[in-house]
Amino acid sequence: MTLLLDIGNSRVKWALAHGSILTATTAIAHQTAHFKQTLQAQWQELAQRPSLIAISCVSHTTLLQQIILIAQQLWPDIAIVTPTAQAFALGVQSAYEQPETLGVDRWLALLAVRQITQQPACVIDCGTAITVDFINAQGLHLGGVISPGLTLMKRALAAGTGQLPYAENAFQVGLAKHTVAAIHSGAVYAAAGLIEKVLSRQTQTFTLFLTGGDATFIAAELAVEATIYDDLVLRGLLALITA
Repeated sequence: MTLLLDIGNSRVKWALAHGSILTATTAIAHQTAHFKQTLQAQWQELAQRPSLIAISCVSHTTLLQQIILIAQQLWPDIAIVTPTAQAFALGVQSAYEQPETLGVDRWLALLAVRQITQQPACVIDCGTAITVDFINAQGLHLGGVISPGLTLMKRALAAGTGQLPYAENAFQVGLAKHTVAAIHSGAVYAAAGLIEKVLSRQTQTFTLFLTGGDATFIAAELAVEATIYDDLVLRGLLALITA
């Protein structure tokens, strides 16, 4: 059994894999006071001991080390792999001049989508940052764009102004009648507008795949159809280590 981890900037997502079968994903916010205790308690309850841990990490090295320590305390002889982005894997060729500098989460999401479809695809991660990447029918990564995610947009407004508050709440998107709702709508519209703008600049049609914590909010405001997967990074990670 393999334990798969996607360590993002806000959450840790993990799932188990039995061969090529991936279990449901569990997500934990890692900026909470009891994160380590919660993660350890969840892993202690596993019915079967994992033989391998595969980790995708775009967060701080300190957090990665803390999580590895928890795993080693529970399973002292556990094997651990932490892949990085490559120039080529599983039929996908990176567009980056220095392939290893592409975020491993973006790379793994591309690998996952390539296993789902051989058609041109747009892969969008709606997390702490919003990333938009394109891959063509030949498996060539065409490049991508990065912008702040919804939470970062809201925090930037609160930090840069005197009277615009930060709130995590989500509201119905539209013309708002109070400030917090107006900020939420503005952030969602900005994210949707970014995606639609980038899509409009392409000369071919791409199938959209969304992942990340805010995917549902953003997909609802897009003028094009999108499929949401909450585990694209984990799917790509599993595909890579079982290839």
